[in-house]
Amino acid sequence: MLVIIAAGVWLSYFEPADQALKMRLYNVHESLGVTVFLMVLARIVYRWRHPPPPLPADTPPLVRTAAHLTHISLYALLLLMPVIGFLATNAWGFPLSLFGVLPLPSPIDKNEALAQWLSLFHWLGAIVIVLLISGHLAGVVYHTFIRRDGLLKRMT
Repeated sequence: MLVIIAAGVWLSYFEPADQALKMRLYNVHESLGVTVFLMVLARIVYRWRHPPPPLPADTPPLVRTAAHLTHISLYALLLLMPVIGFLATNAWGFPLSLFGVLPLPSPIDKNEALAQWLSLFHWLGAIVIVLLISGHLAGVVYHTFIRRDGLLKRMT
């Protein structure tokens, strides 16, 4: 995720003048997005087959709700973002080749008006993912240093 985010920020705000580097960055960003999509699908199947242990009984309801909503939102966005990005790439008229080796079929034709909307949703989704990851990390700090409830140990 860090490489995907870094490449996305680099391309969005510090677009390289070197066209070859720019295309390589796009390919890494997009290919890792497809990889994350597949990994999240596998994680959801695993999580469905192996549910996590319940939260400690004394976990406040607001914390339970926040944790649940954060997890659901992260999973949803980690599935939606690669799809939106893939469709945006196709709508801009660029085919996607996974790591420059495996071409993926383009489900939509070039459509710049649609590409602009998809790109906007992809950018907004990226901001939300960064916020959710930050909230998730804040939860780690909360459970580790404030509540000291050993919640991280239940994950291992």
